[in-house]
Amino acid sequence: MQNTRRTKIFVGAMMLAAMTATAYAGFASHTLHAYLAPAILALAVATSRMKVKLPGINGNMSMNLPFLLTAIVTLSGAEATAIAFASTAVQCWPKINAKLNAQQMAFNLSMMLFASSSASLIIHSRVAYGAQPGVSTLQIVLTAVTLFLGQTVPVAGILAVSESKAVGPIWWSLAHLSFPYFVISAGMTTMVQAMSSHLGWGLALAVFPVMYGIHRSFRLYFAHLSETLPSQVFAKAAGAGA
Repeated sequence: MQNTRRTKIFVGAMMLAAMTATAYAGFASHTLHAYLAPAILALAVATSRMKVKLPGINGNMSMNLPFLLTAIVTLSGAEATAIAFASTAVQCWPKINAKLNAQQMAFNLSMMLFASSSASLIIHSRVAYGAQPGVSTLQIVLTAVTLFLGQTVPVAGILAVSESKAVGPIWWSLAHLSFPYFVISAGMTTMVQAMSSHLGWGLALAVFPVMYGIHRSFRLYFAHLSETLPSQVFAKAAGAGA
């Protein structure tokens, strides 16, 4: 990510949007979950370091999305954004002896806070869905779409600004590579919701081995795909499709 004036303005705008959306989501929160929230947090953080390199783009994709979606669908807005913040910070933290890019970290955290808080407001909106108990499959799909757009659009925007490229082709590349993962994550979240009412959350959240298998599959697939794609040098960013 090039440290240009336009990049700084974009990051600043993203931080402002994230603070506004997070504050509103936190204000709308009421119920706290003393046991479930720490459990989802632990799983989201653990899988955040399971990353795959996106072919043709200098970035990666983390395997924590199903747990972020589960947090957004199940927990309050404050809890969901806190989990998104913590898992993103762990995901983006540089390896040993690597230098921390403060601007990149600020953007990634802001992007995830904005995306997760916006998705949380969608899933918990009584205006949109009414005061019916439970969560429908349609709500989970709309939440996943919100999270998908909330991540890929800002990432495409910062790459376009920092590299002076058209945002459309960049977003399409990100969307093309990450959309199947969002579909899988939405399906897993739906199954977790269905299982939790019968088997309990302890068993319903035991999908870590599944995510490890998906992680291995994506690594093999993207490694093969990278051999056939032309190299594109984009600014490095972390997150879904980043």
